[in-house]
Amino acid sequence: MCTLGDLQSRNHGGGWAHLACSFSFFFFFYLANIMVELDQEKGLEMRKWVLSGILASEETYLSHLEALLIPMKPLRAAATTSQPMLTIQQIETIFFKVPELHEIHKDFYDALLPRVQNWSHQQCVGDLFQKLASQLGVYRAFVDNYKVAVETADKCCQANAQFAEISENLMVRSTKDCKDQSAKYSLETLLYKPVDRVTRSTLVLHDLLKHTPSSHPDYPLLQDALRISQNFLSSINEEITPRRQSMTVKKGENRQLLRDRFMVELVEGSRKLRHVFLFTDLLLCTKLKKQAAGKGQQYDCKWYIPLADLTFQTIEDCESSPVPLVQDEEIDALKIKISQIKNDIQREKRTTKGPKVIERLRKKLSEQESLLLLMSPNMAFRVANRNGKGFTFLISSDYERAEWREIIREQQKKCFKSFSLTSLELQMLTNSCVKLQTVHTIPMTMNKEDDESPGLYGFLNVIVHSASGLKQSLNLYCSLEVDAFGYFVNKAKTRVYRDSTEPNWNEEFEIELEGSQTLRLLCYEKCCGKVKQSKEDGEVTDKIVAKGQIKLDPQTLQSKDWQRTVIAMNGIEVKLSMKFTGREFSLKRMPSRKQSGVFGVKINVVTKRERSKVPLIVRQCVEEIERRGMDEVGIYRVSGVATDIQALKAAFDSNNKDVALMMREMDVNAIAGTLKLYFRELPEPLFTDELYPNFAGGIALSDSVAKESCMVNLLLSLPEPNLLTFLFLLDHLKRVAENESINKMSLHNIATVFGPTLLRPSEKDSKLSSSSQPISMNDCWSLEVMAQVQVLLYFLQLERIPTPDSKRQSLLFSTEV
Repeated sequence: MCTLGDLQSRNHGGGWAHLACSFSFFFFFYLANIMVELDQEKGLEMRKWVLSGILASEETYLSHLEALLIPMKPLRAAATTSQPMLTIQQIETIFFKVPELHEIHKDFYDALLPRVQNWSHQQCVGDLFQKLASQLGVYRAFVDNYKVAVETADKCCQANAQFAEISENLMVRSTKDCKDQSAKYSLETLLYKPVDRVTRSTLVLHDLLKHTPSSHPDYPLLQDALRISQNFLSSINEEITPRRQSMTVKKGENRQLLRDRFMVELVEGSRKLRHVFLFTDLLLCTKLKKQAAGKGQQYDCKWYIPLADLTFQTIEDCESSPVPLVQDEEIDALKIKISQIKNDIQREKRTTKGPKVIERLRKKLSEQESLLLLMSPNMAFRVANRNGKGFTFLISSDYERAEWREIIREQQKKCFKSFSLTSLELQMLTNSCVKLQTVHTIPMTMNKEDDESPGLYGFLNVIVHSASGLKQSLNLYCSLEVDAFGYFVNKAKTRVYRDSTEPNWNEEFEIELEGSQTLRLLCYEKCCGKVKQSKEDGEVTDKIVAKGQIKLDPQTLQSKDWQRTVIAMNGIEVKLSMKFTGREFSLKRMPSRKQSGVFGVKINVVTKRERSKVPLIVRQCVEEIERRGMDEVGIYRVSGVATDIQALKAAFDSNNKDVALMMREMDVNAIAGTLKLYFRELPEPLFTDELYPNFAGGIALSDSVAKESCMVNLLLSLPEPNLLTFLFLLDHLKRVAENESINKMSLHNIATVFGPTLLRPSEKDSKLSSSSQPISMNDCWSLEVMAQVQVLLYFLQLERIPTPDSKRQSLLFSTEV
């Protein structure tokens, strides 16, 4: 291989001197190729070092498993005597699946060792990792039994002093690097090793993939192993109790940190940011002090409740007032500001104005994101102490609220006695939080490192197929949550599938992703006999039966095909299919290639053919929705069944005379979905490509009189079929919003659903095409979508549009179709 030194020596010897300047390009091109080769060479060499580290880790792990196996044989032998130390049942419970885990990792180690010893850059190891990932079911069984194993071991130690002595002094053989040393471990410590191994399973694969070229035969195998491991880890993460963080209190006791999180506390009607710590015996609410220059983090204790005294409150049994809601418009306005500031930061990074401007922008971004973090959650999580004094946290996700309740209830079963801390003990505990915290930063996007994944931006289509594993018939429905702007929000909900152990929803949803990395799924049992709280109280009385989550892997989802997956949770499995469309491709309008049918055909062609003022499909869908969909919760927001929508689309395209009868028999959400699909598939938006930039500019005007004049005149400039169709639809959408108290569809919610559908320009006119920076592109897209929402919201809120009376009268009262 030619090195950089070779090139320098050639140049010194005059080998390059005679070349004309015009050929200098080829030198740099050649040099660039060499540097790429060197980088690849370095990456391939790193693979060996990573694998060497994996081997060392496997050897240590095997020694831990062997230390567990050593006492098993004598214990089994003693179990058949007249004086057994443990029963066979106790032995099998405590050491459950340990032999199987040892065999799996011994086989893996024995197969990997010779491949690393006989290393070459073309050496393949992906099949070994793929096989290891396929055997994760053994870990599933171990984790499910782990709690029982530890409890059984603890009881056996209390009942038998000899076993207690053995369990505290298990010998672990030394590894090759330290042959003369030995170590003692407790049984509980060693039993936790496989649990800890599960939490680290994906890190190894991430490191290995990072140093494996995509052209290497190992790459797809490692990707598959990583996908399996991530799905598995997501399904059990909430069951693994963090045990690394602990602190000693009174002699013989051990206080461990179970979890911590930044939360919003409602204090006398005001929202306050808190860092909440859940220990094995108490819940501690702290405030993170403002940091002085050069000083580390410090906490102030606001209050604490021993878990023995803690109760959960509902709106009925507490004196606190309902949660003050923040309007969706305010939240969206904050998101617009955040996207604008992010865009400004990216633009400044490409200039030479210096770091001061960027630092000022980052400060503004921090202020806006902090405000969004405080304003966004509206779901109450209420706790009280033994005196009945209540405390209210606000959470965005029912998933997270359920997690906190479950872990607290589980810990309360251990029957801790009530206690009180002295001021000194409380101060020591609060000070310890700085070292014990697992969540170090407030969940804001600006706290992410530059090399962290920005998440996915675009649309995720999810089909919730079915559930299995239910032990009794339930009225079951599912809801979907995704993270956006640092917090989780509920995005979709299936219909209730009644009285079944194997519900089959087969419902498709389109979910907008804004930097999302995780999809969460919750299964609820519909509690028909209970009265639901109002939306303002943020309470859901339906029971959570199961919950699980899955990481949204960009590499897996980049395929245009549907990706099938299963989310396993609490013995229940829910089958899903997912397909991701990036922002650069979402809602793309395609030029019309046909003149028959109605979908994908210009609106003036359809109205001329039908001799109508408004396309028949729009009239018929609106009439059916107004007949039986005005009280439907989430009408136009909740997705209809995809197969129903496609059936209606085909019927309208073929001019099926029975389409009206079909609609009467279909779920009203499918009809709403068909209407949205019609507008989405128009080759040109209803507001036209030509006028779209003017609408986007007009909505940004600050003078209200100038804005109204501009917006109304632009509207009246639309071609007649476009204008009359929009006015017809506008009147209908306003009537939908009049039933907001029942259908929960405010003008803002309607604008959010229909804005991009009616205004998104054709691809050739999209502002995105000129963007080259991924983050900047995403923020530009956010601003563009929000502008589209604002345009439609403006017309929805306008009391009267002064259109020519002749047009509106002929539109609203004409019998023409």
